[in-house]
Amino acid sequence: MTAVGDILLVRHGETEWSRSGQHTSFTDLPLTPAGEAQAKSLAPLLTDHAFALVLTSPLRRATRTAELAGLTGAVRDADLHEWDYGGYEGVTTDEIHRTRPDWDLWTDGVPPGPEGHLGESPEQVGRRADRVLSRVAAALPGGDVVLVAHSHFLRVLTARRLGLPPSEGRLFRLETGTLSRLSTEHGRPVIAEWNTRA
Repeated sequence: MTAVGDILLVRHGETEWSRSGQHTSFTDLPLTPAGEAQAKSLAPLLTDHAFALVLTSPLRRATRTAELAGLTGAVRDADLHEWDYGGYEGVTTDEIHRTRPDWDLWTDGVPPGPEGHLGESPEQVGRRADRVLSRVAAALPGGDVVLVAHSHFLRVLTARRLGLPPSEGRLFRLETGTLSRLSTEHGRPVIAEWNTRA
């Protein structure tokens, strides 16, 4: 059987809004000093390793994380963008629950936001994740692949890799500045590591 590489998932380092719990998709925030330190701390886990493909979200919190983690040759891929939170951009779950106490991102989606940001459903995010996984599948015979992106998107991608519906990404809490690994066992996709820090 031909060897196939693993998929390494890097969630970007901390931002002001990830620290406060505000939903952050299209707002292009920088890393905090703590977030930069988190990104740098990943370098020992990633350097001195040849990757078949390195993809990043185009947002600067992801591209800066890739840079500080020592990843070279990264290609920006718009499909790795975070879930578009539409009208809930910059809003915390606690704030949403004041008027919608039963709201759940994974089942209820989000209301439309400003022009160009109508929000996404789990299924729409899942379709983007499936496109990324198709590109990744073509590279995996050549070795490991690294994806540097965002919490909710990477959680959906994990669900899809494991053959689950996009909404089952709710099962995989993902911390800032961490490395996770999707591998295989007996030919089936599995989680081999989750939320690893150096």
